[in-house]
Amino acid sequence: MDRTRRNERMAALTKIVTASPNRIFTLSYFCNLFGAAKSTMSEDIDILQDVLARFELGRLDTVTGAAGGVRFRPGMGKTEARRIITGLCEELAHPSRLLPGGFLYLSDMLSTPSVVRSMGVILAEQFYEAAPDFVLTMETKGIPVALMTADALGVPLVIARHSSNVYEGSAVNINYVTGSADRIETMSLSRRAVHAGQRALIVDDFLKGGGTARGMIDLMGEFSVQVAGMAFVMATAEPAHRRIHGEKTLMVMDAKPDDPASLVVRPADWLIGETSDK
Repeated sequence: MDRTRRNERMAALTKIVTASPNRIFTLSYFCNLFGAAKSTMSEDIDILQDVLARFELGRLDTVTGAAGGVRFRPGMGKTEARRIITGLCEELAHPSRLLPGGFLYLSDMLSTPSVVRSMGVILAEQFYEAAPDFVLTMETKGIPVALMTADALGVPLVIARHSSNVYEGSAVNINYVTGSADRIETMSLSRRAVHAGQRALIVDDFLKGGGTARGMIDLMGEFSVQVAGMAFVMATAEPAHRRIHGEKTLMVMDAKPDDPASLVVRPADWLIGETSDK
């Protein structure tokens, strides 16, 4: 390839690393691609690192070692994350969104690409150091935000289902107790989906009693997979004691089931600088 000008290299470099989050690119890869010396590429990478940090667009980390290089990790400043989630809370706080059983209508938000992409980046940024090998969710409403979180982490998405499908081969099935209605339901996952020794990040749309999340934890135990963390779009303020603990949520809702006018939706405490993680 002919030698390229710096502005051309910078444009291509930015596109390449941001299109493959969390993937390590060696310096030699860029040197061969652009026909540039290592010292030149190092300067370009330094410039891009400074720009991303200045505008809080994520991080371009240098990874040392034999397989080292650079990797892009999407992110945003806490002020921007708070602004986005606060705006969503204002939209979701309309009394007409409160559903029977104390649930909140989220489907329109979870079907908007720009919204779930931002949610995915905010959640992924909390778990980079946990180094999950995949993101696990339960069908179906949590799939969009789980997919965007997996994309930001650069890992696959794995979906647990209520029943096994013949095209997925043999499966592991467990029974779990739903946290909201204390019903016994079934959760299924193909034996080929994950492998013993991996680490899972659980991501879902709604957290109430924690029964479904507890089921996913138990399901991972059947595969000898460690749960590296749990994250949710929305959690209810009550009950105070759930079947899980240590989760991250983006928003918290509080309402009396029979009183839509009592609905309050707010950002999670960790987003607004308070001490609680919920």
